[in-house]
Amino acid sequence: MASGIIEQKLAAMGLSLPVLPASKGIYKSCVTQGNLVYVSGHVSLNTDGTYITGKLGQDLDEEQGQVAARQCGLAILSSLSKHLGDLGRVKRVIKLLGMVNATPDYEKHPIVINGCSALFAELWGDDGIGVRSAVGMGSLPGNVAVEIEGIFELHQ
Repeated sequence: MASGIIEQKLAAMGLSLPVLPASKGIYKSCVTQGNLVYVSGHVSLNTDGTYITGKLGQDLDEEQGQVAARQCGLAILSSLSKHLGDLGRVKRVIKLLGMVNATPDYEKHPIVINGCSALFAELWGDDGIGVRSAVGMGSLPGNVAVEIEGIFELHQ
């Protein structure tokens, strides 16, 4: 894909990549192996780097959860951009794992994670749609609403 095209699409959508807070753990945000990039879990945060917190089914509704998931997607893109230098190097989404901070009786995890999946589909078309899991968690770090990790294929 042409250099800067994903960044242009984001700008046209009125979206910007968030400022990522410094890691508190011992891990890398991205690791490239061959033509795949593995991306660590990225939590829901606003463009200014503040966290989107709360539990789905208690503090947040599905629409707010989808926004939180989209913000996770933007955070992933921020790390990919830093790691790769150009989001145009990404060929396609292979897999996403979405974790939703939810009450025990909450059942709409896939609807929440659609916030990230829809973003990637808009950016890469059919190549933005990979395999996916969406699961509920009793808690997430810092009480964030959503955390998402992914695997991406690079252009060769």
